[in-house]
Amino acid sequence: MAFQDLYRMSSHAVISNHQNEILLLKANYGDCAWGLPGGGLDVGETIHQALMRECKEELGCEIEILYLSGAYYHASVHSHAFIFRCQLKTNQDIQLSAEHSAYGWFQLQDLTAVQKIRVQDCFAFDGTVLSRSF
Repeated sequence: MAFQDLYRMSSHAVISNHQNEILLLKANYGDCAWGLPGGGLDVGETIHQALMRECKEELGCEIEILYLSGAYYHASVHSHAFIFRCQLKTNQDIQLSAEHSAYGWFQLQDLTAVQKIRVQDCFAFDGTVLSRSF
C-alpha cells in the first residue's frame, strides 16, 4: 500500500434482544441496506471510541462494549470492519439519526451471508478474535 492510498476502518455492534434477534439499521444512503450499528473511524479515534460515538449518533443510546470478536477485510470497499459484542445500557429508547430510516430486530437466518458469518462468529466467541476476508 502506498503512502497516499486511501484505506478505511470501521467498528460495528452486534446487539441482540431477549429473543436473540439482532439489531439492524436501514441506511438512508448508498444502497439503503440494512446493517449493524456503527461506522467509520474518524482521524485519531480508536476502534472503541468510534463504536461508542457511532452508536450514540445512530441510536441515540449509550452502549456497553462486551468484547471484540472479529476483524473482517471487505475487498469491495477496501476496508476492515471490527465487530464487537455490545448491549444497550438500560432504560434507553432507540432514537434514530437522519442517516437511518428504520431499525428492526432480525433472526440470524434473515441476515445477509456476510452479516450472518460475522454475527455467528460474535455469538461463538471463545476468547480468540477471528479474522476473515470477503
